[in-house]
Amino acid sequence: MDLKLAGRTVLVTGASKGIGLGVARWFASEGCALRLAARSKELLEREAAAIRASAKVEVRTFAVDLASEAGRRTLTEACPDVDVLVNNAGAVPPGSLDDLDDAAWRAGWELKVFGYIALTRHYLASMKARRKGVIVNIIGAAGERPNVAFVSGSMGNASLMAMTLALGAASPEHGVRVLGINPGPVATDRAVELSRKRAQSLFGDPERYPELTKKNPFGRPATVDEIAASVVFLASDLSSYTSGTILTIDGGGSKRPAA
Repeated sequence: MDLKLAGRTVLVTGASKGIGLGVARWFASEGCALRLAARSKELLEREAAAIRASAKVEVRTFAVDLASEAGRRTLTEACPDVDVLVNNAGAVPPGSLDDLDDAAWRAGWELKVFGYIALTRHYLASMKARRKGVIVNIIGAAGERPNVAFVSGSMGNASLMAMTLALGAASPEHGVRVLGINPGPVATDRAVELSRKRAQSLFGDPERYPELTKKNPFGRPATVDEIAASVVFLASDLSSYTSGTILTIDGGGSKRPAA
């Protein structure tokens, strides 16, 4: 399907792997120019080269630490205006209230929470001035179904959900849309590798890792493409009346009764 996104400039954070890389590939397939940010220069350059070769689009990379004010400033100065911002960078560590000290808590939030806030503040202002633009925040289903063993991530996600809903309700007055996606479990390369290690520990066979997710909806986690394709559609004009909305993609898992 032609989503009529060709020629638009898209900034994706956390774009060297996982959902961010999947999102970048899907936007590239629609003819978008890409601005990709992540910490790893080597990974970014390798994936950018592959995208250029397959999609024939402009791809610029920025190896920056978006947990730091300096890194965020470097990125926004290099990319002052974009048509679509996809906030995706960040991983908050698991743990209970007693497990995480202040340093671990703040480090996780500096990237996932304050990183999203800072980039949203910058690009929402420039989009309002141009009266066009879309911001998509990749958040996480724990924000709507908090987990005491992932309390920092649950709270961080809930705060980003509140920001997305509040800003997305007001932004249409300026011709801008702000929305979010809450993925449930996703079979990223990292998640699969961790599952393989766990399967080796539990069963003595890493190839039995699919058994670990047989109780998931549909008996599996989501694929990266199932998340990425939704991001691209929501950012397109075919979804131009969507703002102040958060789409949960977890196979209905967060709506199931607690076990």
